Amino acid sequence: MELSRFLLVILRVSLLPLVLAFPRQSNPGDDRVIAPKVMIISMWTPEADIWHDNLPSSNMGNLSSKVIHSPGFSMLFPCASCTENGDICQITIGEGEVNSAATLMALVLSPKFDLRHTYFLIAGIAGVNPKYGTLGTVALARYAVQVALQYEIDSRSLPPNWATGYISYGREQPHEYPFITYGTEVFELNAQLQETAYKLASKAELADANEPKQYRALYGRMGESYKSASQPPSVVKCDTATSDVYYSGSRLSESFENTTRVWTNGTGVYCMSAQEDNAVLEVLVRAAIEKLCDFKRVMVLRTGSNFDRGPLGRSDLEHLTAQQNGFNIAIANIFNAGIEIVKGIIQDWDGTFKDGIEAENYVGDIFGSLGGEPDFGFGSLTRGKRIPPGCRESDLAVREMDRRRILTQTSLRKI
Repeated sequence: MELSRFLLVILRVSLLPLVLAFPRQSNPGDDRVIAPKVMIISMWTPEADIWHDNLPSSNMGNLSSKVIHSPGFSMLFPCASCTENGDICQITIGEGEVNSAATLMALVLSPKFDLRHTYFLIAGIAGVNPKYGTLGTVALARYAVQVALQYEIDSRSLPPNWATGYISYGREQPHEYPFITYGTEVFELNAQLQETAYKLASKAELADANEPKQYRALYGRMGESYKSASQPPSVVKCDTATSDVYYSGSRLSESFENTTRVWTNGTGVYCMSAQEDNAVLEVLVRAAIEKLCDFKRVMVLRTGSNFDRGPLGRSDLEHLTAQQNGFNIAIANIFNAGIEIVKGIIQDWDGTFKDGIEAENYVGDIFGSLGGEPDFGFGSLTRGKRIPPGCRESDLAVREMDRRRILTQTSLRKI
């Protein structure tokens, strides 16, 4: 009997390090709901790892303390993770518009989370416009524009004097506002929250290295408009373009720069190219309609890992395949800037963030789904009213079709 007890004690002692080494996965029978103050949204492994590796040293907790699975999460990233007190959570949603929307919809519908008062920090790398930033630059967006949601004709058969083959739906030439809209073309975020996040992120000491400086220097002879490209990284306020296509080159980048300007009524400034933002924001708008989250608490942070167009003397292909050496500092600066935002929210929760930061601008999608009048486009499809939650009779689809008929006049183009 004594030998059996002795062996049991030895077994417990030997297994204890293994138990402590692995994070605790929530018990399927545990019905405690996690209500994070901040949800960090990453797209793929390096963007997630930078948080998991560095958060403990910030004294903000360990993101591996709780691991939560919910049906519908990505098969590559099947769990979200949270600090022990649940204040900070992180989820990796997968790359591209489809993956990101599918995972995030599963998150907002999960009964394991209460996200009604959560601040969402979409934080990933991006292509950077050399007119407004450089490798390692951190950008906080007010607008996200789904720039590739257009007609496209082959660039080899463009009419004379056309610089792009992209044409807005329902129109007949480039750089006009679309007559036919799907609802995901433009999202506008809380400008006061953007400013608050910008001030917090500006406290960060951003990473830089010698290798990116060499590629930056190639932009030095492109004139004053490209001055930012050859400077060290900084924190800026400018906007993101969403496209599943990883584009590169001056023609495409300038076309989408113009698209951003036109679709935001001259207010948006395109500086970062990404693949997920509009998809994520559409999910959050739909969740906000059902009062599952607060869209005024959403932030988009992108860091420049590569330039969206090349310097003089480089072909588009040469630029695309060049070793620009911006990846490592871009990943590092997701955390360097992002942790300042997270700290600010957690540490000043009761004083500033608990009740939300009131927006002075329009916040929402192109339809006006959350109420108010969009300051871009052809006005609210909802006549300024917020769409109520629940299943109700709606004539919004009829209104949208009527608007298409009026705007296109002579023909209703099949999209």
